[in-house]
Amino acid sequence: MIDRDRFPVDPWRLIETRYTEDGVGETLFGVGNGYLGLRGNHIEGRGAHEHGTFINGLHETWPIRHAEQAYGFAEVGQTIVNAPDAKVMRVYVDDEPISFDDADVREYRRTLDMRTGVLERVVVWETPSGKRVRMRDERIVSFAERHLAVLRLEVVVENSDAPVTISCQLLNRQDGAGVYAGTPVEAQGAGFDPRKAEKIADRVLQPAEHWQDGLRSALSYRVAASGMTVAVVADHVIETDNEYSARTLIEADIAKNVFRVQAKAGVPITVTKLVSYHTSRGVPPRELVDRCRRSLDRVVVESVDVQFQRQAEWLAAFWERSDVQIDGHDDLQQATRWCLLQLAQASARADGTGVAAKGVTGSGYSGHYFWDTEIYVLPFLTYTSPQWARNALRARVLMLPAARRRAAQLNEAGALFPWRTINGEEASAYYAAGTAQYHINADVSFALGKYVRATGDEEFLRREGAEIAIETARLWATLGFWRTSRDVANRADADRVSTFHIHGVTGPDEYTTVVNDNLYTNVMARYNLRYAAKVVHEIAEGYPEDFARLVERTGLRPEEADEWERASEAMFIPYSEALGIHPQDSLFLEREVWDLAHTPDSQRPLLLHFHPLVIYRFQVLKQADVVLALFLQGNHFTPEEKRADFDYYDPLTTGDSTLSAVVQSILAAEVGYQDLALEYFSQSIFVDLHDLHHNAADGVHVASAGGVWTALVSGFGGMRDYAGELSFDPRLPASWPRLSYPLQWQGSSLLVTVTREALTVEVRSGEPVPFTVRGDAYIASAGSPVIVELADQGPVIPGRPSLRQFEDALREDGTPLSASVPVITTAIPIIGSDPID
Repeated sequence: MIDRDRFPVDPWRLIETRYTEDGVGETLFGVGNGYLGLRGNHIEGRGAHEHGTFINGLHETWPIRHAEQAYGFAEVGQTIVNAPDAKVMRVYVDDEPISFDDADVREYRRTLDMRTGVLERVVVWETPSGKRVRMRDERIVSFAERHLAVLRLEVVVENSDAPVTISCQLLNRQDGAGVYAGTPVEAQGAGFDPRKAEKIADRVLQPAEHWQDGLRSALSYRVAASGMTVAVVADHVIETDNEYSARTLIEADIAKNVFRVQAKAGVPITVTKLVSYHTSRGVPPRELVDRCRRSLDRVVVESVDVQFQRQAEWLAAFWERSDVQIDGHDDLQQATRWCLLQLAQASARADGTGVAAKGVTGSGYSGHYFWDTEIYVLPFLTYTSPQWARNALRARVLMLPAARRRAAQLNEAGALFPWRTINGEEASAYYAAGTAQYHINADVSFALGKYVRATGDEEFLRREGAEIAIETARLWATLGFWRTSRDVANRADADRVSTFHIHGVTGPDEYTTVVNDNLYTNVMARYNLRYAAKVVHEIAEGYPEDFARLVERTGLRPEEADEWERASEAMFIPYSEALGIHPQDSLFLEREVWDLAHTPDSQRPLLLHFHPLVIYRFQVLKQADVVLALFLQGNHFTPEEKRADFDYYDPLTTGDSTLSAVVQSILAAEVGYQDLALEYFSQSIFVDLHDLHHNAADGVHVASAGGVWTALVSGFGGMRDYAGELSFDPRLPASWPRLSYPLQWQGSSLLVTVTREALTVEVRSGEPVPFTVRGDAYIASAGSPVIVELADQGPVIPGRPSLRQFEDALREDGTPLSASVPVITTAIPIIGSDPID
């Protein structure tokens, strides 16, 4: 559990009371805006897990060297680049640096204020000669100014005169050495972990223009293989009544602005560092330097205080439309707001680039974008900040050319979006758990449909989004195939039934790969095909000019939409009559069951302790697969089916993926396992704050943070929008007095409040909003909130599902289910040798 002495509870602030240099703190106290991110490194710039400054989309490429090459394998890897570090502002008193290893620290407090967006640290330390020094530093990455970071440091020698030096630096840590580099992420700890970033041995940032002009310093580079360019310019403002002098140093990989101050007792020294970053995929470094200069010129005119004021105003508006409130639980409230702030820091100013799995807080997963964005992050953006959702979907539009090339390479029509990428090209070297996840096509289309329904942004759909729906549907039409059979065995007069199948794919569960008729894939592909057909018909009927342009852009054939509809209606949805559940895929139930209850924690997560082939032979899940389909397409399953499927799959799910617990929480709440739902929610909301997966040091789990919002709003809050109709069926935990959350719905702003006795829907602005509560229809309008009395909070089932309920169950072929744990081979004696202890 979280150390509450170190991290006290505060509903609006994350506070740290003891100094650390661990990677988790660097992640938790990172600040960013979706474009630029500064890890929570201390300004001394010395010990760290990872001295990180990350810019969304700034990457290097490298050739993937497969042990055995085959046609269509991903050929070029991509990994995020550590941008030049501007955080360093070292303080020396009597020419001695502050070193927390041996400093006599009297006070320490670091605070991330979620209302102002300011990261503040206050340190009081005493030198060996008895001089008491107070330091206060703060930083923001501006939401209002996409390319701007502000760092401010105040130093006061409280009880004596003393010489003070403040050394402000820009460092190329990506290619630096010694004190300038920091420890490579992959060198920390032992063993293999695919969640970490690759390390490139060759020089990445090739120096371009660098200079100093007064108190302004500039570095710029071209990324060696990708060809991207990056520039950083830092301006410095010193304010003090003490006498001081300034000196500078500029080299290709370091710039220093050093202030030597003859400090008088109690007279403060304030140094403000204004930093601008710009990147491009084609603009020369010199042009980027000029852009940085213009950004800083504007800030100097406006003043530094205005930047902090704008940050607070921006966040006030964000919380007005985003804040989920949980009464009576300040610890959950603090964690919820931290998760929501992380979503803003990962996406607000992404502005047409993707939302990376770690946002801009770390190098984990190499800075790649995954399908996580569409399923876990886009709902939050859609219902709170629709413009951000639109921007994220535009990132997929911009990837369409690469996605079309990838589909053709895999012998399919349409487009195939990459499983992991930065530049739009597939970057996954392991196709079985990567490229084979074709479901990402449906996930992108699903997010598009949800966005358009919730916002009414038909203009975006007609102008750009429709191409996503069409090209993704085309892939299913060629990837899938028809199979005709009789619906009743051994009857010559039986009708022949044609079904549509999809083979050779991997679903969300990466512990089961390259299977036939994965339920999640089929269910989501069915949605994709239906939605694409609907979009084509509606544009053709209502907007003939837009339709003509769409046909010109896509080469749409007249019969295609009808073909998609037929395939969607005939989509094969696997079902086991013997077990009364939906099999995860056509062969899933034939495998032996992995006995997770008797698997020791020392063998978790499974992917770090067992070869993939060992895992693939068992019924065991890395993350929710069928259960995710039950949530996303819940209107196509009965309550009884949901309960039966959840009961079967929950005991098989390891939770090795942080994407799982949020979905399990939502379905557990819906079917009635309300205590279990709260348990899964707690695992999700504290995944980073408690470092539950032991990799929070590599960056925030952004998708899990998005899932926390969905678990609150759709799980406990009971919100659904199936077929574009807003509905509520809440499941408020017994220990929660009240839950409230705002929503943006088709241009109207709502506030939904749930207590044990009632659900209230208030329209704060906009047109009246129709909705249903447990099947009954209502309309709320501005000034006239609707209060609906609740008889209960849904069904209540104690405990949790267990495999024991299937002890006597038989598969379709009559064989019993059995559970076991694979034996670790190192514990098996080798023939002809002594037993291994």
